[in-house]
Amino acid sequence: MSDRAKAKSDDMPAVMPYLGVREAAAAIEFYRQAFGAKDMGRLNLPDGRIAHAAIDIGGAVVMLADENPEWGNFAPPSLGGTTVRLHLYVDAVDAVFARAIAAGAKEVIPVADQFYGDRSGRLEDPFGHQWIVATRKEEVAMDEMQRRFEEMAPKTE
Repeated sequence: MSDRAKAKSDDMPAVMPYLGVREAAAAIEFYRQAFGAKDMGRLNLPDGRIAHAAIDIGGAVVMLADENPEWGNFAPPSLGGTTVRLHLYVDAVDAVFARAIAAGAKEVIPVADQFYGDRSGRLEDPFGHQWIVATRKEEVAMDEMQRRFEEMAPKTE
C-alpha cells in the first residue's frame, strides 16, 4: 500500500459547488425536501454550527457549511446576494419546482419552455442561492439554438 493519496477520491467529481449558508442543518433539510438530497455526512463545530457537509442531489455532490466569517465563509445575505446559479436537471421540472416553492423557495423566473430545448425556471432557496431547475424537452443543435436566440433577442441599433 502506498502512502501517497490519489489526486481526488474515486467517489467524488472533480468540481463541486461549495455553498456558504446560514443554518446549514435547515438548508440540508430544505434540499432534501425540495430536491431529494441525500446527506453524505457532516462535521460539526462545538457550538453546533456545521463546519462542513456534503449532500448528493441526483448524483451530483454539493458541499456546504454554516456561515463562518473567521474562515472566510459567507452566505449570500452577508454579501448582498449571489453571483452563482446552480443548474439542476430533473425528470419533472414542474413538480420539482412546485415542491421547492412549497418548501420555502421563492420564484425568480417561472417555469416555461425555452428556445434552447429545456423547460426551466429559476428559484431562490431560503438561504439566498439561486437554482435553475430544468427538464430537457428537445435536443437543439447549436446553430438552431443561435437562430432561435437571434429571433427572440432584442434588436440593437
